Amino acid sequence: MKKIELLAPAGDLERLKIAILYGADAVYIGGQDYSLRANANNFSIEEMRDACTFAHSYHKKVYLTLNIVFHNEDLDGVRDYIDKAVGAGIDAFIVSDPSIISIIKEKYPQVEVHISTQNSTSNSKAVEFFKKQGANRVVLARELTKEQIKNIIEKTKVDMEVFIHGAMCTCFSGRCTLSNYVTNRDANRGGCAQVCRFTFQDSEVEKANFTMALKDLNMSNYIRDMIEIGVTSLKVEGRMRSVYYLATVIGAYRKIIDYYLEDSKEKELLSKEQKSLANVSNRETSAHYFPKENNFSDEFSDQYYTGRQEISNQDYLGLIIDYDDKNKRLILKEKNFFSVGDQVELFTPSLMTYSFTVEEIYDENLDPIQQARHPEETLQIPFHHKVEPFSMLRLIKKGQENEQ
Repeated sequence: MKKIELLAPAGDLERLKIAILYGADAVYIGGQDYSLRANANNFSIEEMRDACTFAHSYHKKVYLTLNIVFHNEDLDGVRDYIDKAVGAGIDAFIVSDPSIISIIKEKYPQVEVHISTQNSTSNSKAVEFFKKQGANRVVLARELTKEQIKNIIEKTKVDMEVFIHGAMCTCFSGRCTLSNYVTNRDANRGGCAQVCRFTFQDSEVEKANFTMALKDLNMSNYIRDMIEIGVTSLKVEGRMRSVYYLATVIGAYRKIIDYYLEDSKEKELLSKEQKSLANVSNRETSAHYFPKENNFSDEFSDQYYTGRQEISNQDYLGLIIDYDDKNKRLILKEKNFFSVGDQVELFTPSLMTYSFTVEEIYDENLDPIQQARHPEETLQIPFHHKVEPFSMLRLIKKGQENEQ
């Protein structure tokens, strides 16, 4: 069986390190030009070099998005940009414009080219076209069912990448003009204003609001199916998500994939990891198109329309930066309020988890305190196991104590 790839987003170098440490096989990043996430921090050429050096030291790969819809003026300087990115160590480019394939392959045939989901590739003929142009992989449209994906893989024998988690486009990916029309920001050139998540007023009903927003994607129930039909890469969306979100989501899918490959207690683990995925998300989720062709049955279960709430996650308590061997204490940067007596869980890049009660907290002056109230303050709490940096502390919600 071909090794399945878990592909993670990274909006900056810190997120890239977290994604790799928590189990990603590869990461995709945006540069400061030609990327569809213009509001992310994105990577300079020098930062790309640092990112590739770090990833390659763990035998992991880095892919660069070059996936805007190019206009003539956008082509000025793109060859020089590609030269610099290849020089920085980029393993593959993710592109949507066919002209960019030839520009890359003419000079760098050894560098992989992946067709972005922005191209909305939905059939085997389109895949064959891109294969003839030199593409090594196709990121399929999010709007395909299991049987459609399986059929494309069987007919083309091309590596396929499929999204498994994260935000969804209301329109077909790469075909949306709502942002341009409403805000004069071109979604297909990096300026998406996420108009589909705006709240609109119904002109026929006073005070009645609605949205067009889809629920987020969550394919944790279908990882086995995707591996068995031959998907090459399982992709998580979210270059602008937090390090806590990335660590939780990548760590959860890493466990789900590995338990399946090892034929372990997959069902028991799946239930636990799905709770972690649900707790870290601020939106409801659905499997959307994969198990069925999308329709308007089941009371609009894949879409919000009304009554949608997005609540900021406060469970992330701290990032572990060191361990005091002498006093047996975790040294952490506080992220959210917690206090003595709280039930917490520590999870690590090695995918170990520990549940315990906070019995003591020490502030930056090593004075004992009852409550941690100041985000970014360096704190210490007693803990009997030494754990690696980039481990994280989260709150166990009431009612979940017996599930840990």
